[in-house]
Amino acid sequence: MSANEINRRSFLKLMGWSGAGVVLSGCDLPTTVTLEEGKETVVSYLVPEEYVIPGLGVYYATTCQQCSAACGIHGRVREGRVLKVEGNPESAISNGKVCQMGQAGVQGHYNPDRIRAPLMRKNGTLAEVTWEEALEAIEKKVGPSSGINGERFAWVTGTVSGHQAVLIDSYLSAVGSKNHFIHEVVSNGVSQAVSQNMLGEAQPRYRVDKAKLILSFGSDFLGASASPVHFATQYAKFRSAPRGMLVQVEPKMTLTGANADLWLPARPGTEGVLAMGIANLLVTEQGLDASVLPAEVRDALPTYDVQKVSKITGIAVERIDQIARLLKERAPSLVLVGASTEGHPHGYHAAAAAMLLNIMLGNVGQTIVARGGFPFPQLDSKPGNNSSLLAFAEAAGNKAYDAVFISGANPAYTAPKFLNLDDKLKSIPFKVVFTQFMDETAAKADLVLPLASPMEDWGTYVANYQPEQAAISVQQPLMEKLYPTTRGFGDIVLSLLKARRPQEYSGFEDYYAYIKNAFAALPAEHKNGLDDKAFWQQALQKGMVKVTTADQPLMPKVAPITLPEYQQDNAFPYHLAPSARLGLWDGRHANLPWLQEAPDQVSKVVWGSWAEMHPTTAEKLGVKSGEFIKLTSAQGSIEVPVYIYKGIHPDVIAVPMGQGHEEYGRYAKNRGVNPLKILNPVTDATTGELALYGTRVSAARSEYTEPFALVRFGGSEVQVGRKLVATVRADVLNRTEGV
Repeated sequence: MSANEINRRSFLKLMGWSGAGVVLSGCDLPTTVTLEEGKETVVSYLVPEEYVIPGLGVYYATTCQQCSAACGIHGRVREGRVLKVEGNPESAISNGKVCQMGQAGVQGHYNPDRIRAPLMRKNGTLAEVTWEEALEAIEKKVGPSSGINGERFAWVTGTVSGHQAVLIDSYLSAVGSKNHFIHEVVSNGVSQAVSQNMLGEAQPRYRVDKAKLILSFGSDFLGASASPVHFATQYAKFRSAPRGMLVQVEPKMTLTGANADLWLPARPGTEGVLAMGIANLLVTEQGLDASVLPAEVRDALPTYDVQKVSKITGIAVERIDQIARLLKERAPSLVLVGASTEGHPHGYHAAAAAMLLNIMLGNVGQTIVARGGFPFPQLDSKPGNNSSLLAFAEAAGNKAYDAVFISGANPAYTAPKFLNLDDKLKSIPFKVVFTQFMDETAAKADLVLPLASPMEDWGTYVANYQPEQAAISVQQPLMEKLYPTTRGFGDIVLSLLKARRPQEYSGFEDYYAYIKNAFAALPAEHKNGLDDKAFWQQALQKGMVKVTTADQPLMPKVAPITLPEYQQDNAFPYHLAPSARLGLWDGRHANLPWLQEAPDQVSKVVWGSWAEMHPTTAEKLGVKSGEFIKLTSAQGSIEVPVYIYKGIHPDVIAVPMGQGHEEYGRYAKNRGVNPLKILNPVTDATTGELALYGTRVSAARSEYTEPFALVRFGGSEVQVGRKLVATVRADVLNRTEGV
């Protein structure tokens, strides 16, 4: 028997299919599979084909990597160069659509600031080295001969899934470590905890298209959300006849709020009180049956009197009455929560109050349905959050690690100042960063490994938010590498695993061979009767493999909800809203000029930072649009020009995330401010998530001036008393349109 011989179960595990369980008997593999059988001579997949006609584009299916939604896309390639991307109609996530971030992926691919060779710190400075030197350094510090204690090693990533997650898990296991920190600034960790506890599933599916009314507590599902393209297509169906109604409650107008039929500015941190007040009205005024609620919760509802709720939230009594009436009349409805509701010290209970409404209204099972158990848990998505960043910073502060790998995350940029992460990173002797660009974290690394772009690399992905058809998405190269000295993420990790576990991984020449063998090892019932070659070609053509999820019905249950009294703060009277938006996101796209120049969906500001402020607040502070204001928290201050408009609560000052980079290339560096830096050490009391909207600030006019500080696309937002826009009643419009 060959030394490389391994049994079938071990082979399936390293291929990512170990979760197949009882279906293994249907696998078309022999009883014993050797890695020698997996060997092949690999010829570049991108050798020009004879059928390619100069001047005509060829389309290849792949997966977008601009956020963690994993939208399916088609790349248009001409003369060996990718020129544009569009949505993949086969993808249940994108449905043939793509957002502006996805379009800008092409510019990231051609960005002149990409790192082109490994960099190693020598005498305090990062200098180019060969790949052999880079891998030798890793071998010396983390390899089998290094003697490193596995618990002294950690890996920090963004959201991971697919075979990349399998390889990361395998490497951590090989080293003997369980320290995997998964960090995302734009996350829904709080609402996932609520869904897990109240429904039995962390990420159910929201049927926006089936709702007749959506009540959103700050959920920007059309903008910075778990799957913005998918929700946009669902929203289009929601708006089709019979037209659904959207009510948006939030402290600062988002893209979703700008599309609402009724937009209501609520005082930050009071959204849970409003939800409980609406629940009380549904029972007392609308006759809704409250028997589904535990006695303790039913007894608490009368304490949320509508007059009291109105005073706390700042929303008029008649509006609260209107929402309750609409929820009763327009069934089924859907109640959602977003970052502005979750991001407070009691965000969990506020999100739980919103889920309480869904349970009372019977939405569970209609507009909230089960995602189902993914058949291959090794490949399933591992979503990031902010509590992981806090945990990593604490461990680094305790000097718990001798070596750390960082990929898909930029914690040196996203970490607030109170974490003091810069100094804590210095205490880690060996830091390896996998990246395309010299971001803030890479600049502090001891070794930087240059990655191929997503349009040059192989991979598989499983979206955390799965629509009605679950799938494993496939990423394939759209063209040859621009810079041959870059390497794919999977290829790098595979080479590291070969050093650790040669018996299991040495038979795979590269990551392409690994993935291709993984697809061949997939149990036969998932291949639609195709042989291995035809199945692989179909996966590449469609850009995905559809899988069947296990039926796991949601099991609603309600626990007591605790919402403390709203507290004023005279020293720091304003709430800071570090808002995310479709475009720069959390700052990861600030190095793309297309997205820097894409106007903010509400303010229309480009190429910089700004502070959104209500006119009454601006008048009180004596500032005008374009003038600078100084915002100060207990952790520091930022100075930023003001944008004045009415789409924000008077007690809130919003500064969008994404700018304020100290590194990250010529288009991002030294531009604007980073509001994350002045966040206070406030966390959700239940989940430990960083409370992004839990920081209070003071505001004062700044002495700093800069010409053309606020650059906006478009002209005036007012009609200057002229009737430029005509209005018509809905019934009249319906008659004229033949409805």
